[in-house]
Amino acid sequence: MSTLLVENINKSFGNFQAVKDLSFSIEEGTMFGLLGPNGAGKTTTIRMIMDIIIPDSGTISVLGNNKPREVNDFIGYLPEERGLYRKMKVGELLLFMAELKTMKRKEAKKEINDWLERLDLMEWKNKKVEELSKGMQQKLQFIGTILHKPKLLILDEPFMGLDPINTDIVRNIMLEFKNNGTTIIFSTHLMENAEKLCEQILLIDHGEIILSGKLKDLKKDFGKMNVIIEFEGEDSFLKESKQIKSYDNFGNYVEIKLVENADSQELLRDAMKSAEIRKFELVQPSLHEIFVETVQKSNPAN
Repeated sequence: MSTLLVENINKSFGNFQAVKDLSFSIEEGTMFGLLGPNGAGKTTTIRMIMDIIIPDSGTISVLGNNKPREVNDFIGYLPEERGLYRKMKVGELLLFMAELKTMKRKEAKKEINDWLERLDLMEWKNKKVEELSKGMQQKLQFIGTILHKPKLLILDEPFMGLDPINTDIVRNIMLEFKNNGTTIIFSTHLMENAEKLCEQILLIDHGEIILSGKLKDLKKDFGKMNVIIEFEGEDSFLKESKQIKSYDNFGNYVEIKLVENADSQELLRDAMKSAEIRKFELVQPSLHEIFVETVQKSNPAN
């Protein structure tokens, strides 16, 4: 079953067309990456899904309903910009957010306490929002987004402002929701997070789709292999080998793009002449590399 079905949507602001004939669907329980450079149309697309703005043409169906606002209680949306009432106390704000989603007070209070405990915010329950750090406010807004156990969860840069420990906590919660059948749209500029979490991606630029599909298939279709080498010794082989197109050298660790039809074993032999090789691994291209190369191809003038 498709949790979300977007068909041929368009949106313009004056003479600027932000979204152009965009179509895609997301199956239930999928972690879906909505990706693109700044100004690509991601936020406009999300706002149309949320029924905050209306498409000029095309249709959007959320949970089988063509009027997303009617199923608002089943959607959780974490925008990139914080939208918290700074003078309210943490517990009161979360209760207010829960009641907006028509949760019963008794159930909401229990859920609020459980989540505050889990995200280490319980001692701040009776503090005003403005007293919290930016990272704490991000965790608070995340709790408000998931409190009502949505069927569709839309997260725009959910890890913004979080330290590595809290990033892991939020990521694990996202995976729990996914495993329980929640569909998650994850929008981010951090390709490493998208690569680890998303099964399916949609890459848009200038409001149009330039790449879409299951991540594992896209990597396979990209048709390139990279090499990772960990070594001790001289790195002269990086400049001398004819198998190398480009590389990023981090000291005793290097990531290499091979030339077309390269012989990886010849590269290994070249490397062994000047360095002691601790690791030599052929790997698929990263999502970051696919993102950069695909966007550059769609903007040849740049």
